[in-house]
Amino acid sequence: MEELRKDTNKPDDLLVIEGLTVFYETDEGTARAVNDLSIRLKKGSTLGLVGETGSGKTTTALAILRLVPDPPGVIKSGTITLDGIDIMSCTEGEMDMIRGSKVSMIFQDPMTALNPVMSVEEQIAETLRIHEGMNKHESLEKARDLLAMVGIPPERGREYPHQFSGGMKQRVIIAIAFACSPKLLIADEPTTALDVTIQAQILREMRELKERHDMSMILITHDLGIVAQTCDQVAVIYAGRIVEYGTLRDIFKNAKHPYTEGLFGSLPRINEDREMLDPIPGLMPDPMELPPGCAFAPRCRYASDRCSEAVPEARWFGEEHYVCCSAYDDPGFALKGGQSHE
Repeated sequence: MEELRKDTNKPDDLLVIEGLTVFYETDEGTARAVNDLSIRLKKGSTLGLVGETGSGKTTTALAILRLVPDPPGVIKSGTITLDGIDIMSCTEGEMDMIRGSKVSMIFQDPMTALNPVMSVEEQIAETLRIHEGMNKHESLEKARDLLAMVGIPPERGREYPHQFSGGMKQRVIIAIAFACSPKLLIADEPTTALDVTIQAQILREMRELKERHDMSMILITHDLGIVAQTCDQVAVIYAGRIVEYGTLRDIFKNAKHPYTEGLFGSLPRINEDREMLDPIPGLMPDPMELPPGCAFAPRCRYASDRCSEAVPEARWFGEEHYVCCSAYDDPGFALKGGQSHE
């Protein structure tokens, strides 16, 4: 995807990923989790990384932090530049300092992300001592301030994770992630295990904290409603590849890829009287047995023979909006379902 890489060194870029490929090599075979993925994230903006389970979203995030489990995970190729730092050339010691200070991650399951035998304030304070050089007293004081910032009474900092609800645990994780004011925050399905009311509170707090600390954020999700509330740009990922990228308006008002259209078609709408939703037929392909050409072709209503011949190149529909789909080789091609999804 060479045309995606020509304009990747703008001064307002915080993160540039070019040609990232990550495999999991096991005794059963090689799972091609991420395949020639390229992303550019501007300073201060929020990118939604959207796709089904198994599409490569979390592996992409782990690659940014250089936390892909090895073995079996292997970063086969690609470059990752964060705030001018070549992540792929950093030593493990350098990465230990970058994690938490330059980039932090809110993991999907707060139940397993916290240490069960450490008080929550001590877990926050540990981050501050490592990255900010604070002593024990200073770090504990700052940890209590951070708990208050995310809506937890500071006196509860002496308690342990099992004494907190799911929503409170997620707030602790957010406090840890924001402790050192990193430039990039990666949030991996941060509200999956929470009820709708708590979900809205967590998302609001994350937006406010991000703006207060002038951070950039990658929000990993399959929920288009959360994307609409939170993101500036959207990258739609399928079988480890970005199939459509654009601003929030581009994706919601003028979706161009059949997979993006399928995601919208499978959502209920309160302004339409429909007995049945319109789900995407079939399942995500096994990453150990990806089909040739376009991985979405076996599920696509527009697929033709050429779709299995080569991986589609990017077609641009604006300064920031591109789609990877061979159907656009046909003059006049348009999605049948309409492109506006307000």
